Amino acid sequence: MKIGIPRGLFYYYFDNLWQEFFKEIDIDLIVSPKTNKEIINLGKQYSNDEMCLSIKNYIGHAVYLKDKCDYLLIPRIDNYGTYNQTCTNFLAIYDYLNNIIDQKIINYNININNGESDKKGLIDVARKLGISKKKATLAYEIAYIKTNKNQKRKKQDNYHKLDSKKIKVLLVSHSYNTHDEFIGVPLVKMLEKQQVEVIYSDSFDSVITENNPLAPHLYWKYSRDMFESIKKFANRIDGIIFLSTFPCGLDSLANELVMRNITIPYLNLVFDDIDSLTGIETRIESFIDILKQVTII
Repeated sequence: MKIGIPRGLFYYYFDNLWQEFFKEIDIDLIVSPKTNKEIINLGKQYSNDEMCLSIKNYIGHAVYLKDKCDYLLIPRIDNYGTYNQTCTNFLAIYDYLNNIIDQKIINYNININNGESDKKGLIDVARKLGISKKKATLAYEIAYIKTNKNQKRKKQDNYHKLDSKKIKVLLVSHSYNTHDEFIGVPLVKMLEKQQVEVIYSDSFDSVITENNPLAPHLYWKYSRDMFESIKKFANRIDGIIFLSTFPCGLDSLANELVMRNITIPYLNLVFDDIDSLTGIETRIESFIDILKQVTII
């Protein structure tokens, strides 16, 4: 039996946990390849114009796995509590894919308000696949411990970058954009080419304080995580790059709210068509030139 994992959206939050969990219950995973032109085109073909590039990308990865696995694993994430909501697409994408592709999908819910956690969800998935509750529970505990150790190493690396003597830029974006091969990775390479230390907003401890002055009434979990890093490290970075994909309604509101409340130099990048990054590279070079001048002053 093979479980297919689309390399988009949820993958960038649960990859380690899923890999370790399914390894412990002896079920093989097949992950779609890094985003490429074929996947981008599949996403455009099976989506509609109103969807953001990140969702189109995820759909492309899901369609790519069609007929290559026994099940696609697609969670339905509603919330992590009343004041920790997620994008509505995190809840709806399962139903969308279930209606457009002929592929068995196995899913689970995360809705903390209803007592549905990722632990309970993965154990339920294992039970559906014929794994005992005892084995599935132990598998989750092992996977959780290993995942935490791996995340701790990544966070430590990120913290160490704050002591760099280079120009330091905080990249504020969702994980599924930051680490995607066609969206965030080329951007990071451009920055590194300019001798910039890239600090990731999604690689800090997810401890959110109440009443963040940058966005005091925001209740979207992942946005609050990102903006908390600005609040905590504003005096240790030289600039900020906001990266989002068009037409993300959540980012268009949340990012604008924060940009109006910061005094740190920032650059706002919105990706839609990624056939060419020439214009983006020019903007990056100009922004870094400004940061260098500000640092000298």
